[in-house]
Amino acid sequence: MSTTGERFERAVAIMERLRAPGGCPWDREQTFDSIKPYTLEETYEVLEAIDNRDWPELAGELGDLLLQVLFYAEMGKEQGTFSIDDVLDRLSTKLVNRHPHVFGDVKADTSSEVKRNWEALKVEERKKRQDKDTERNAGPAMRAQDSVLAGVSSAMPALLEAHKLSSRAAQAGFDWPNIEGLFDKVNEEMDELREQLKEFPAPGPRPQGRGMAGSGRAIIPEDLQARLEDEVGDLFFVLVNIARYLSIDPESALRKSNRKFKRRFQWMEERLLESGRSPDQASTEELESLWQRAKRAEAKDAKDALKSDAPDARNA
Repeated sequence: MSTTGERFERAVAIMERLRAPGGCPWDREQTFDSIKPYTLEETYEVLEAIDNRDWPELAGELGDLLLQVLFYAEMGKEQGTFSIDDVLDRLSTKLVNRHPHVFGDVKADTSSEVKRNWEALKVEERKKRQDKDTERNAGPAMRAQDSVLAGVSSAMPALLEAHKLSSRAAQAGFDWPNIEGLFDKVNEEMDELREQLKEFPAPGPRPQGRGMAGSGRAIIPEDLQARLEDEVGDLFFVLVNIARYLSIDPESALRKSNRKFKRRFQWMEERLLESGRSPDQASTEELESLWQRAKRAEAKDAKDALKSDAPDARNA
């Protein structure tokens, strides 16, 4: 049986062969920019497999994600900027440096202590990079790369970016003293949104009509639309901070809510299909009643699953 190292080297060699003259035409045409969408897609498929607790599928999805790393590394080697060896060396060095409680003499007995050490090390690393940049480009003005927010990519999903930005600011001491302050901020943002809605064209915001997408939508002045977008964005940002305060990943939390909504809505569709109808043929009152039934059915299924998983008292 091959060792892990031999398996990894085989994967690297296969990627090199695919990009070499006489290899795969599609692989040879790819660039850093053309591969980016696939990297994002594969990342979400990894998360989907984890949410579904589908471990065999997760192994395959992780392989697909590793392929993205090998692809980038091979292209980097071809243009002489970096190779898979550089990737592995950087990773190993970072892991050792950021775990001094394992590879050094720093003490950390709990995960919270480890996290504090980790964040302090990242701050120190950023400071060292900033000092080097300052030496190379002496001057009083602070540049973007000198900010504590430097390195938070605007290309990542907005919820994740908001979480990282607020976390960096919190490390610098810019944070709410307690979660009640965050709840107050939610109310403040809601009030500001309601204030802007006073200018909304009569008769005010209404659900979009059924049928053709956008039918019945009110025509909103461009400046009001921009202000509403700002207020809704501010509300999202505060909610992300609540998630951060509670050590909850907002992206994962919303993804799970999406799955829950999908399950319940499809349950409603199945009940309606039994009578030969679709959701757009049911009244609002009937849809609400079905939604409540879907919630109760889901709760009962969860309760039954817990009972079936519980150890039999007679065999305890």
